[in-house]
Amino acid sequence: MPADSKSAEELTLLEERRDCVRALLQTPLIPHEPATADLLRLIRRHLLWLRDWFHQYPGWHLQVESDFVRLEKTPDAGGDGSRGLIDDRSGAPFSPRRYVFFCLALSVLEKSDRQCVLGDLAREVERVGRGDPVLAEAGMSFGFEGRECRQDLVAVIRALIRMGVLIRIHGNEESYVQQQEEVLYTLRRAVLARMLCVRRGPSTLDDAPFLERLRLLQEDSAPESDEARRRSLRTELYRRLLDSPVLYFEDLSEEEQTYLRGQRTFMVRNIREATGLVPEIRAEGIAMVDPRRSLTDHPMPEQGTEGHAGLLLAEELCRTLRDQEERGDGGIPVSRLEQFLHQCGKAHGHRWRRDAREPAGQRLLLRAALHRLEALRLIRRDGEFVTPLPALARYRLEENDHV
Repeated sequence: MPADSKSAEELTLLEERRDCVRALLQTPLIPHEPATADLLRLIRRHLLWLRDWFHQYPGWHLQVESDFVRLEKTPDAGGDGSRGLIDDRSGAPFSPRRYVFFCLALSVLEKSDRQCVLGDLAREVERVGRGDPVLAEAGMSFGFEGRECRQDLVAVIRALIRMGVLIRIHGNEESYVQQQEEVLYTLRRAVLARMLCVRRGPSTLDDAPFLERLRLLQEDSAPESDEARRRSLRTELYRRLLDSPVLYFEDLSEEEQTYLRGQRTFMVRNIREATGLVPEIRAEGIAMVDPRRSLTDHPMPEQGTEGHAGLLLAEELCRTLRDQEERGDGGIPVSRLEQFLHQCGKAHGHRWRRDAREPAGQRLLLRAALHRLEALRLIRRDGEFVTPLPALARYRLEENDHV
């Protein structure tokens, strides 16, 4: 039914459901707290419809408990790892050590009392980490007497607070970083138990190699009938359209491409009605664009130094993309992009913050810009080479445009 023919009541219902779907896609684990109370009431009001929609199309289960709401969301199978945890203060992606601390903290909290203090948690993380031969062989450091390690642990703790696993009762993490003062937390064990979202238990996969175990954790059971096969194709395509900024046709199997050709109109219309995302269909693929610019981890374009540098870099990569299409070239060396950004600093540095005008700051600026472009599936990185992808052309400047 066209939007302009719906009644006011139907439009309100549609917008409420969209708000719920968007919130769950952006934050699959929503703890119950004062800031989320209104949203959780709205989710419970539309629970039957939400459960049915998520089950029927992307094949995700929606669990609602008194302490939390959890969408058991399976990541896009083609994910490149570029959309991980982000430091809430600096905006920088988590380092490998922070991910190690994150996993160790979860394992320590699993055996912790309901109330715990940060110093005890740090000591247990250090004890467990030092006792792991794989981490020891990798040279992972756990010296929480050093400020850098404490900062990494605190970034993990803040992430767990945002997720609702921990509630801060007394103290603050900055005092721990500066002077190792204690911070007291309450552990929400029910939320902790839902952190891991997998199709099968990790303990059942001990004999498989590590990367194989990661794949098997999320793998659905193989379809045994034609109808199950069609459902599997549908859920995989819905997951990609909902979870990935761009779906490129060349990344799909022949069977997936055939199914999508027959069902594309219904699928994109269904997603648009449920989420408000607008399909942008090109010869190379489909992008589900958000007019509200809120349902994304990485806004593009964005204000500030990072946003300006990102647009300049995108335009340079667009020029390279055109040249590659004509000559059939391979990837672009990161060193060449460093030189380009250095030249941009000379021309536009007066618009940038001071630290981004120096070579070290420009290298960090380039790394952040490439991370954003990769997460948006506008480029592909292979070691020290960058390959522009077709969707990057939507940021191409016309000749009369100015940055």
